Amino acid sequence: MKQKPPLSFWQIWNMSFGFFGIQFGFALQNANVSRIFETLGANIEDIPILWIAAPVTGLIIQPIIGHLSDNTWGKLGRRRPYFLFGAILASLALIIMPNSPVLWVAAGMLWIMDASINVSMEPFRAFVGDMLPSKQRTVGFGMQSFFIGTGAVIASALPYVLTNWFDISNTSIGNTIPDSVKWSFYFGAIVFMAAIIWTVVKSKEYSPEELESFESNESKIEKSIVSKSNNTKYNMIGGISLVTGLVLSFLFYFLNYEKELYILSFGLIAFGLIEFYGGLLYKQKKENGFLEVITAFNDMPKTMVQLAFVQFFSWFALFAMWIYSTAGVTSHIYDMKADAEMINQLEVNLSQFSTIEGDEQIHNIQTELDNYKLKLQKSSSVSLSMKVVKFYLSGSEFLDAEITERMKHIESEYNTGADWVGVGFAVYNGAAAILAFFLMFLARVTNRKITHALALVVGGISLASIYFISNPDLVLIPFIGIGLAWASILAMPYAILTGSLPTNKMGTYMGIFNFFIVIPQILAASLLGFFIKELFGGQAIFALILGGISMIVASILVVFVKDND
Repeated sequence: MKQKPPLSFWQIWNMSFGFFGIQFGFALQNANVSRIFETLGANIEDIPILWIAAPVTGLIIQPIIGHLSDNTWGKLGRRRPYFLFGAILASLALIIMPNSPVLWVAAGMLWIMDASINVSMEPFRAFVGDMLPSKQRTVGFGMQSFFIGTGAVIASALPYVLTNWFDISNTSIGNTIPDSVKWSFYFGAIVFMAAIIWTVVKSKEYSPEELESFESNESKIEKSIVSKSNNTKYNMIGGISLVTGLVLSFLFYFLNYEKELYILSFGLIAFGLIEFYGGLLYKQKKENGFLEVITAFNDMPKTMVQLAFVQFFSWFALFAMWIYSTAGVTSHIYDMKADAEMINQLEVNLSQFSTIEGDEQIHNIQTELDNYKLKLQKSSSVSLSMKVVKFYLSGSEFLDAEITERMKHIESEYNTGADWVGVGFAVYNGAAAILAFFLMFLARVTNRKITHALALVVGGISLASIYFISNPDLVLIPFIGIGLAWASILAMPYAILTGSLPTNKMGTYMGIFNFFIVIPQILAASLLGFFIKELFGGQAIFALILGGISMIVASILVVFVKDND
């Protein structure tokens, strides 16, 4: 039997180049969507629930696309049709997203955009497993990390660059998105499409017959993960999940906890029902794609199970950073403060707004002001949310000149800080692009487990250290350490995992592996808003500390992973 031939540097370059466009889109999303939500009036503690569309979409889309791409073959090959179709949809979504007139439209567009990006992204992971021999897989995933970092560094910095180099406004009138953000998304749509087309045109794929002829220990791997499921296993997993979900739902209801927590409990209930249905299909011997995905999930290789825990804590940390970096940095480091006198004046002015705003919005702002007064019992000042600032600036004729100027100053500080967070995101992605090559070298002289563990420790410490920074210029330093962790997260787990998977199910298992990226994101969306409100006193910066701790936990768990390859 033949071995897969090693590919040249430029062949690996071409097959990975599409990730430049994919991450360009993801970086625009990660760096700016929370800003868009806040600009359109979202509360800080509500932002995670608005982000829930992204991970839920990935949870559903990626295993489906993985399974379909495993069983696709046409003129464009096996994986490339999905690259192209996803790119077309994602480019359209990038154009529409920054023009969202209201919050619910923006949340809906996030769902569509994330679904489209997932269609393109999932087959790229399996593409490396399809095309590269074992000894080149670390290089292949490392090359993807390079393009992810390169694309994201440009995309993350775009609003700042457009404002400071090309004098495009980063402020907005009312609840509209700044022009600098809009033009960044338009440019991103073009880059996304062009990068994917490059990979589709410049790369080829092995035919199913060629893949079958290659020897890469697949016969041994196949025997080790043939279906061990039975009806009892489906029912046991389903029963545990269903009961846990029901108990948590009743607990949240009787304790009157935040509605976001039901995402966790209802998710467990849904998963339990899916397992029961899978067990029914298995008992009736009705084989289909749904049963294949569920069976593959239940029969995951040992290495994949171990990596699942590493991924869980790694991506919980990343999701905390993506959601709360803007709110955390701007409120903790920039001058967005108001004292008790200003809050009292705003409360007096609130009654005058009843003539131009609805009762519900007045009530929401009053609730915000009441929360500020509670915080002021323990502190001399509070950071105003953009929801409150935008509200009062919409009726600035009711405010005295001093208050109006202060509100404009806070809005300016927020936009400056948000742009600087975008630069920070550019720094961590740029660091990832450069350090991806260092990680390839480190993995060669040590091993992939040691490399990944060290990178996660550095990333976790860096993320938590933002709390101790008061000078905005110094905020960029921790993002270098975060970039090291990001480069490793994008490469090492996949390089380790691929060696334990059969080629004919590579896409399916890569899609299932995405569960352990998505599940922590759903959990973060369920819990972070609750933590911010109930435990952290509304201070978003503590979400970054929690994320840092989570990443360090992931580094410890790497030690227990078995690397077969």
